[in-house]
Amino acid sequence: MSAAEVIPGAEPFSAAGGATGVLVLHGFTGNPSSMRDLAEAFADADYTVELPRLPGHGTTIDDMLTTGWDDWSSAAESAYDDLAGRCERVVVVGLSMGGSLACWLATRHSEIAGLVCINPAVAPSDDMRNAVAYADTPLAPLLTLFAAAEVVESELSRITSPMLLFTSPEDHVVPPADSDILAAAVAGPVERVSCDRSYHVATLDFDADMIIERSVEFVARLGQPAR
Repeated sequence: MSAAEVIPGAEPFSAAGGATGVLVLHGFTGNPSSMRDLAEAFADADYTVELPRLPGHGTTIDDMLTTGWDDWSSAAESAYDDLAGRCERVVVVGLSMGGSLACWLATRHSEIAGLVCINPAVAPSDDMRNAVAYADTPLAPLLTLFAAAEVVESELSRITSPMLLFTSPEDHVVPPADSDILAAAVAGPVERVSCDRSYHVATLDFDADMIIERSVEFVARLGQPAR
């Protein structure tokens, strides 16, 4: 894949910073542009940040059709492992499917310092077929997300990391009930925030500044590691 094929603004983002790392994950059919302002805010707060472009995203629907959950989760875990190797602690932040990936990582890595989930998809239904960033929703990759969500949902009780959970009551892509399921199932503490002025991609909606402020403050409260 050539760099020219990437949609302008969909490039990954990295920033060197302090000993706390923040992995930021975008959603299904989305790309890093939906999370860039949040990632840059973490960088401005002196965190080490990685915002990868997940396989098949940010280019064309043909690229998307060749990928699925195994590709996205492998990329997320690789990014996490790389960041964890450079930082003393890591927080994982995700929107929509990125929230699914954040939860999936937390079921496998109890050492994750904290989670920020924004309208996470943990029990996706057919309503997610409305999540269209391309001309058509790639259904085969979407079905892999559905299958993986069933596994993730069954393992949510393994999550012990503190969580900041943002939910848009008017979300026409991921039902707000997904957040209720997540909050009730995890073993760790959950701080819930309602995004009353936003739809699904709340990081690009009227609550974006609030999400940034609360997220950066949440990570700061997790404590700074010794340098």
